[in-house]
Amino acid sequence: MKKILIFASGSGTNAENIIKYFKNSSTGTVVAVFSNNSNAGVLDKAKKLTVPTDIFSKEDLNSGKVLQKVIQFQPDLIVLAGFLLKFPQDLIEAYPNKVVNIHPALLPKFGGKGMYGMYIHLAVVDNKEKETGITIHYVNENYDEGAIIFQKNVAVLGTDTPEVVAEKIHELEQKYFPEIIDKLLLNKL
Repeated sequence: MKKILIFASGSGTNAENIIKYFKNSSTGTVVAVFSNNSNAGVLDKAKKLTVPTDIFSKEDLNSGKVLQKVIQFQPDLIVLAGFLLKFPQDLIEAYPNKVVNIHPALLPKFGGKGMYGMYIHLAVVDNKEKETGITIHYVNENYDEGAIIFQKNVAVLGTDTPEVVAEKIHELEQKYFPEIIDKLLLNKL
């Protein structure tokens, strides 16, 4: 059974979906959820699904303390699901090609520091994009620049608001993120 460790900063809808997807899986299981935000909704969602949680500070993340905690879980894959801090070099080096992120746009468009959540959807609408989508990619030392694993696009209509675009993206995330994680664990990608 492969071990998945999730990092999240927010409400946790993707993390919750991944936990539920792997609850009865023979491929893998979520062993813990780590968060830098003690008020994050993801913590309550994880606890309700009996997944251990760990709360840490930005200083803990950058000083190697989080790496030491992660090593104890021996994860096969680290999944960033709405994690807003830059992932530290020590963790990337300790788990090469084992850290993945989902981005709510078709990278390389609308990536980088500060591009998350509604900021992305607003930029998509403001730029009159004809399509957007999700990108699942490996994490490297730069925001949203790691090798792309999977992309799925969706049309953006001229009448779409950022909120409508957000809902379209959420549907793609919910469908494809757990499936791609499953394939990664099975070495099918």
